[in-house]
Amino acid sequence: MEHALNEEDLKGTLNYDYKDLQLATNNFSKENILGKGGFGEVYKAIIDDKNVVAVKKLHVQDVRAKEEFENEVKLISNIHHRNLLRLLGWSSEGSDLFLVLEYMANSSLDQFLWGAKNGTLDWNQRYEIILGIAKGLTHLHSECHVKIIHRDIKSSNILLSDDFKAKIADFGLAMFQPEDETHVNTKFAGTLGYAAPEYVLHGALSNKVDTYNFGIVILEIISGRRSTDVNSDRPSMEYLLEHVRCQL
Repeated sequence: MEHALNEEDLKGTLNYDYKDLQLATNNFSKENILGKGGFGEVYKAIIDDKNVVAVKKLHVQDVRAKEEFENEVKLISNIHHRNLLRLLGWSSEGSDLFLVLEYMANSSLDQFLWGAKNGTLDWNQRYEIILGIAKGLTHLHSECHVKIIHRDIKSSNILLSDDFKAKIADFGLAMFQPEDETHVNTKFAGTLGYAAPEYVLHGALSNKVDTYNFGIVILEIISGRRSTDVNSDRPSMEYLLEHVRCQL
């Protein structure tokens, strides 16, 4: 079922004019692309010739994609923490929807683990990144008016500021956990290699799923290995957790 966004959902956010975003991203040029995925692209934008932001363009072709957009807007427009990516506003044009987000100068954590910036993080920076993720999750699980489960904590969803402060991003799959329930039964959505077994196999979702994901990210940060390795000598992908267990 579709749920239209209302003023309460959008509290604290701006409704940007599409033409302003078009101008700020140089007509969504390839040169301004910060990243891309199945959802669409993220662009660097300069608002009012001075404010640098990120614009997430979502190609909404079905009800599920629209629901994920609305879910992300509803959640991050009402939560504020130094380790959670801030939503500044939103816009729409035709079937495309846009989130205007805080700009993170150092892109995502995975770029520093395996991308162009591989090997440039020192151990103190790695420790501070781990600590920042932990603080962000603590806020979602314990400090908000309701318990929020992110469901997709992974290295590409951890963004880094110019001074390497970690911020959790992408709340499209996030869900609330009722206070009187130990878990919620739902269909799996997330990323294999990070997801907890009880969630993948049985759909049992709780904040412990985020904690499990976070543990895999910590292993990635410490070991420099990916959560899954499709290039291993094994007939199927090797999971980082299996590799670590074999070393014990």
